[in-house]
Amino acid sequence: MARARISPQPDVPGLAARRIAADILDGVLRRRIALDEQLSGKGAHPGLPSLADRDRALMRRLTATVLRRLGTLRRIVGGFLDKGFPADAPRAETILLLGAAQILWLEVPDHAAVDLSVRLAQADRRAARYAGLVNAVLRRVAQNREASLRLSSVLDTPPWLLARWTKAYGRDTARAIAEANGHEPALDLTVKDNVADWAEHVHGRVLPTGTVRTLAHGAISLLPGFAEGAWWVQDAAAALPARLFGDLRDKAVADLCAAPGGKTAQLAMAGARVTAVDRSAARLSRLNENLARLSLKAEVVAADALEWQPHSLNGGAFDAVLLDAPCSSTGTIRRHPDVPWLKGEADLAALTSLQQRLLDRAVGLLKPGGTLVYCVCSLEPEEAEQQIEALLARNAAVSRQPIVAGDVFDCAEFVNDQGDLRTLPQQLADADPRWGGIDGFYAARLVRN
Repeated sequence: MARARISPQPDVPGLAARRIAADILDGVLRRRIALDEQLSGKGAHPGLPSLADRDRALMRRLTATVLRRLGTLRRIVGGFLDKGFPADAPRAETILLLGAAQILWLEVPDHAAVDLSVRLAQADRRAARYAGLVNAVLRRVAQNREASLRLSSVLDTPPWLLARWTKAYGRDTARAIAEANGHEPALDLTVKDNVADWAEHVHGRVLPTGTVRTLAHGAISLLPGFAEGAWWVQDAAAALPARLFGDLRDKAVADLCAAPGGKTAQLAMAGARVTAVDRSAARLSRLNENLARLSLKAEVVAADALEWQPHSLNGGAFDAVLLDAPCSSTGTIRRHPDVPWLKGEADLAALTSLQQRLLDRAVGLLKPGGTLVYCVCSLEPEEAEQQIEALLARNAAVSRQPIVAGDVFDCAEFVNDQGDLRTLPQQLADADPRWGGIDGFYAARLVRN
């Protein structure tokens, strides 16, 4: 499907950012294109280079806010539409959602949010006839702001996903996960050394796990320490699995599905001889760039981990294997608010089948006595706990090596009853929600007998 046809518009401040935000939202909601694909790389929106830094930041915040609060926005706006969203003008719905998000959650004056939304409608061939409707509905949203803001953020989780979390974790925890996903996350950094000093430099704080968290906004490359290779961006939860191996000095480690390379960097920094494998050459290019910036080394291999045959080791046996498997990514909704609107329950079958095959392959790469850490950024038991139970049932060559609180900085709440790592988005709570939260992650540690 082509992008909506837009008529020429006067150079109105902020209009281009909103127009591109509408294009990108349409890409997610109607063409099922991931947000990251539309913001960078070959699939990036062609209008992005023309945006000033301030407008680009606005565009990102607009798209993220709409996706993060999509269920609430649809409930609010839909309540003011007698006949529902216009079926013959999908762009009208996108424009209404954008306008309402600005009124309710962004520091945009009501009149500006309404006026620019009307202009967006007028510029679209199909939505133009609904410009008056856009004007009227958004004015009503502004008039009913207080009532709208009292709606539960649980609305922003698709019912199928909330039902799964309720079954897996209980009603209260499921609602807490949904609530945590409604907050914009802070920026987490894994720092090579002098952690406290770099936390001060970036106006951040050191978390109990050693990650530095900051509320910095804008271009990451402009933060102190980026050019020097002092740190890399990595959620606090994503930084835990690589730490489960213990001492890795001079050990041969395979990092499967390695890109974009945060865990590869951790393994290399720990003194391991790392072989990083990923099937995506484009993503490996980014991994190589990060390693160069960080002055870290690894052997980088572009290959499908299921078919890869290592030649650098005698017999291809590794002391350790880290498998960060492709998954539904439902633990990362805080950072990737498009995930619940791109994925469906039907997607799990293909993912769990791939994870099973990758696990079997990872076991085959281990030396006797070697350690395998399997991890996914998913909250779904089929991709996590159930995947490991199935492996242990079919393969007597491996056994679980339970994780204890001391392995994860004495954060006992990160260890489940099976002795595996399980973080949830509402953990690492803070009185100021901007500083709280963590990605939902699972990891199990296994040893080849």
